[in-house]
Parts: sequence; structure tokens; C-alpha cells
Amino acid sequence: MSSVALFPITPPPAASNPVCRPSSTANSPGPEKLAALIDKSKSANQLYQIHAFLYRHNLSDHQILSFKLQRSYSAAGRLDHSLSIFRQTQTPDVFFYSSIIHAHALHNLHKDALLLYVQMLTDNVTPNTFTFSSILRSCRLQAGKALHGQATKLGLESDTYVSTSLLDVYAKGEDMESARKLFDSMPERSLVSLTAMITCYAKCGDKDVICWNVMIDGYVQFGSPNEGLSLFKQMLRAKVKPNEATMVAVLSACAQIGALESGRWLHWYAENHGIDINVRVATSFIDMYCKCGSLEEARLVFERITHKDVVAWNSMIVGYAMHGLSDVALQLFDEMCRLGYKPTDITLIGVLNACGHSGLVREGREIFSSMARTYGIEPKVEHYGCMVNLLGRAGYLEEAYDLVKNMEVEQDAVLWGALLGACKIHGNVALGEEIAGLMMRQNLENSGTYVLLSNLYAKANNWEGVAKVRTMMRDGGVEKEHGCSSIEVNNRVHEFVAGDSWHPRSNDIHMMLEKMNVWVKAQGHTPRTDTVLHDLGEEEKEKSLGVHSEKLAMAFGLISTEPGATIRIVKNLRVCSDCHDVMKLVSKITRRAIVMRDRNRFHHFNNGSCSCGDYW
Repeated sequence: MSSVALFPITPPPAASNPVCRPSSTANSPGPEKLAALIDKSKSANQLYQIHAFLYRHNLSDHQILSFKLQRSYSAAGRLDHSLSIFRQTQTPDVFFYSSIIHAHALHNLHKDALLLYVQMLTDNVTPNTFTFSSILRSCRLQAGKALHGQATKLGLESDTYVSTSLLDVYAKGEDMESARKLFDSMPERSLVSLTAMITCYAKCGDKDVICWNVMIDGYVQFGSPNEGLSLFKQMLRAKVKPNEATMVAVLSACAQIGALESGRWLHWYAENHGIDINVRVATSFIDMYCKCGSLEEARLVFERITHKDVVAWNSMIVGYAMHGLSDVALQLFDEMCRLGYKPTDITLIGVLNACGHSGLVREGREIFSSMARTYGIEPKVEHYGCMVNLLGRAGYLEEAYDLVKNMEVEQDAVLWGALLGACKIHGNVALGEEIAGLMMRQNLENSGTYVLLSNLYAKANNWEGVAKVRTMMRDGGVEKEHGCSSIEVNNRVHEFVAGDSWHPRSNDIHMMLEKMNVWVKAQGHTPRTDTVLHDLGEEEKEKSLGVHSEKLAMAFGLISTEPGATIRIVKNLRVCSDCHDVMKLVSKITRRAIVMRDRNRFHHFNNGSCSCGDYW
């Protein structure tokens, strides 16, 4: 049946460099340790030794150990040994079958994989999602359709891996109709399924506007806005006319990266090429302008909408909130309610965020407590998160903690993280340690948890605590999210990370950084070295602060744009306090407006001050 050898394995000869050769039964490792040794083995020789040991100690029929050996032999390139173990297993279950089918498919032994699948069904072993995602690698179109039917009968068609594998079969078989039907029905899509769909369109030569929209929207939804914009440019070069759905997808890409110039061009294109700017498209323009830092243009679009819906109102309210114009956001909310629009979850998240950005504790409490009574909306975890952020930043840490402990919905990592962040702002080490410990015990911690705890210790000059947290991160394989800042110049987005020297104009950028340093020191600026999370000397700390990503982006903006032009920067993390101080001073010295969008909100720097009023 198979093109690989079928023979029972007598224990392979042990290698001369043993990994585990117990000298007596009394000291022999148990099955759990042996299983761990198999998983850690990096070569066939190591597996030979363990396999021989199992024979000597009558463990060759141990179900778990046999399965792990079968799988590891295949991974080590010894499919012959893997298949022999499978043949010697008296009643192989779905895991044995799925593993051996997967191994044959990976080795391009597709006929053998299909025969093993048939044998599996003959033995009345029911396939699982891994079985289907494995065997579909070996299927051509007709066999794939048959397996599609089986997956549907077993209720496995909606599984992401199964549906993506089926989509790949249809794409390779150039069955456009089946592929699109399946793609549209998928509850969750991935970049893999998107790529399969693109392959199908390309093979069939059927790249119409719907195809382009699927591709562009797929990249944007999966966090690849630059790729989405690149595809849009290809679409225009291919002389395919965009429609309203294209606009919505591309505007979302512009909003993600703060590409205001590109967004403005899209607005011009839509108005001059007959694209209907209906309420959905107009709302996308509002969202784009707000997230790219131009509230004035967002409001102009908003006012031009003849028949506004609640989504349009939400976008404008959320826009004002993220820019810290809380009074305007609340006024717009009142106007919306007076006109008879019914607020949604999103509306109230926007309003509560507006309160949080300006410390409007009384107003926030009133809105939150009246949600169910006045608007018929039960608070969700996102609303609780807004309240925790509002109370925590205002210094009401115990009230925020009590709110979280007594809330009626399940707490999540974001909620606890907001409270931990408030502890960092106010230097409450004891409560911060309690919250971080709780998150770790409930497996809610992420890289941000460790970073916030480390920041809290660093602010208190507890370098022993910082070192302990860093050790925990290293031992747990936790990686800190790296800061990245971007700036759009001449319709091109430039990205920077801390200490970046890869940009083509790196020398000019660093020369400008030196000038900026001289400027701000002449204005009395003292670097906030307390924010540096390393136990370094003051000079080293100043050097570290001087090359933060947002400073690099600002320096590039100063040397790349006309004098007086607004500089717009987007950062994926919260802006650091030293960069915040420097931006205020640079806006005053250069007489330029600087607009900065960080993870939480917008900062508008002008003539030495910031729109946040230093409350962020």
C-alpha cells in the first residue's frame, strides 16, 4: 500500500551518545518523564534510545508513549518507523490516525494518506477537525467535495482550520463558485483563508471589484493596513472602479495608520468619480478624519449627512472623546438624545471615555448609574472598563477596585490592566502588587501586566522589584510590546522604533534630535529620567530618552515638511511623559502644531501647551 517500508521495529541500536540510559529498573523514569523526553528529543538517534528503553521495560504498548513516538519519528524524518509503530498499535484511535495521515500528507504521499483515511472509516473511527485539515491537503477537487459533505454531517464545517483547508481545495481546483460560497459562510476568517481566496480569484482570472474588496478588507481587518492600501493602488492601476464597499475598507486602513493625506485624496476621488457618499461611507470618512487628527473635517462631513443614523452620531461623539473635547462630546450626546436617537453600547462607551479623558467623575458616575434605568442598556465589561479608567486616573483607586470586585459581569484582563495602570500613575505599590498577583493567579496576565508592574517598581526606585519582574518575563518567555511611531509625509507612511538608525535620512534625523535637545534645554527642560526602566546612570538614561520613537518621528517631520506645517504622529503605545514635555516645547519653539495619537487618545500640542491639560 505504501511507498515507505512496512516492517515491525525491533528496537533500533542505541547511539553512542545517550540522552537517557537508566541503569536499573528501580531508578527508571516513569511514563510522564519519558513522554517529556520524547517531546524534547531533537534527533532520530535520541528517539532510538528512548524506544529501545521502552522495549526493555515492557512499555512499548503504552498508548500515550507510542503516540508520542509515532508523531516524533515523523517529525524527525523517519516516517518508516512512525508507520511501523502505527501498524503495531492494536486499536489506534483518532489521534493515531490523524497523526499518521498528517505525516503522509506532509511528505506528499497523498495516495497513502487517502488510503489511511479510508482504513480509519472502515475501523469506525470518527474523524476530528485535525483529521480533516490534514487529509484535505491530499485531496483534489472531487475528493475534497466528498470530504466537505462528511465534515458537514459531523458538524465540523464551521471550524476555522477545516473551512480554510476546504477553501484551499476549491482554490486549487479553480471552483470559484464553491470557494466563494464557503468563504462567505465562514464565521471566522484568517489571512490563510484570505490568501486561498485570492489564489482562487487569480487562477480563475475573475478579479472584479468584489474580489478586490474581499482582498483589501481582509488585509485591513487582520491588521495589515499598509498591504490593504497597496492592493487598492494595484486595483486602480488595473482600471477596476472602486465602489462604496471599497471606500469603507480603504478608509479603515487610513484610519489605522493615521494617513490623513491618503484619506483626503480618497475623499476627492469619491466626490469626483461618482461614488455615492451614503451614510455608511460618510461615517467611514468621519471615523478616518477623527483618527487622523482632523476633527474639523470630520464635523464638516457629519453636518452634510442628510439622514444621520446612530452610527454616524456615535462616530462623531467617539471622535470628540478621543481628542479630549469632553464638553463637546457630551453636548453632542445631549443633542442626539433630544432628537430622538436611541443610544447604543458604543454611544455610552464614547461618552464615558469622554468623561475619563477630562476627569469628569461626577458626570461619569451619573451616566453609568443611569444606563439601565434611562437607556435600557445593562453595563458590559467595556463600560466597567471606562469607569475604572475614569475613577483610577482621578485617584479613586479604592472605589475603582470595589467596582471591579462587585461587578455583575466577568472581569477581563483589560479591566484589571486599567486599574493596575492607575496604580502606576498614583504610585500605589501595595494595591498594584495585589492586582498583578490576582491577574497571574487567574491566568489573566499578559506582557502589559508585567510592564506596568515593572513601571510601578521603577517609579518607586525599587530596582530589585524591577529585576524580579524582568526575570519572570524572561523565564516565562514574555516579550514586551515594542513602541512604534509613524508619520505620513507626501502620501507615504514612515515608521520608527526607539533608537532606529535604518531610515534613509537617519543622519539628518539624528542631527535634528541634537538641535531639539539644545532647544528644549535652553527652555529649562530637565529630562524625566525617572521614567527610564533600567538602573542606569543619569547620562545613559538621557540618551535612552532622546531616541524614543515619537521623538524620531517628530524630528523626521521637522526636516521633511514645510515650515509651519502641522506634524501628525501615531504611536501604538502611550506617549511617555518626557516626550510629552518635549513636544510641548518644540511646538512653541518652531511655532508648529503637533498632533499625536497614542494608544489612549489624541494630544494637540500648540504654543507650548497640550489639549490634554497634562491629564492623560
